Amino acid sequence: MNFIETKLKGCFILEPKIFKDERGYFMESFNEKTFQEGVGQKVTFVQDNQSFSTKGVLRGLHYQCGEHAQAKLVRVLQGEVLDVAVDLRPESETYGQYEAVLLSGENQTQFFVPRGFAHGFLVLSETATFFYKCDNFYNKESEGGLIYNDSTLNIDWNFPLDELIISEKDQILPYLQNAKKVW
Repeated sequence: MNFIETKLKGCFILEPKIFKDERGYFMESFNEKTFQEGVGQKVTFVQDNQSFSTKGVLRGLHYQCGEHAQAKLVRVLQGEVLDVAVDLRPESETYGQYEAVLLSGENQTQFFVPRGFAHGFLVLSETATFFYKCDNFYNKESEGGLIYNDSTLNIDWNFPLDELIISEKDQILPYLQNAKKVW
């Protein structure tokens, strides 16, 4: 596994070693020891989640606050998404900046989003199955979120905004300046 740290300290793109032959392929998608060495911290995942979405679905930008903050290791099993993390750590040099990564069932790339970040994704293919590991359990009272089109963040979704499919809940998320503090 190749670990590439992004401009957002603590966020890593993980490129797996894929072994292909006439039967198909094999890859190690997760190894706790390799992962912890690669990201330079001890992370213990406690929950796996999976979603299925159609083209144009934008989920996010979501996060958990305080003691319920979550780190996530995300990947796409089928399809293609633009995955986005936004730095919400107030002490960070990259506060309010984002990183976008193309994840697909074909490239098998993963993205590690540590605690203190908002996270979301946009489905670019006809359908996508999205899978993620979390290091903390979900807590409804600790939910936070940012509106996808906040001009302060200036996220380039690389998709016509008038074609997005967004839940009612995500359409009314606050702008960065009014969002819940991550801690």
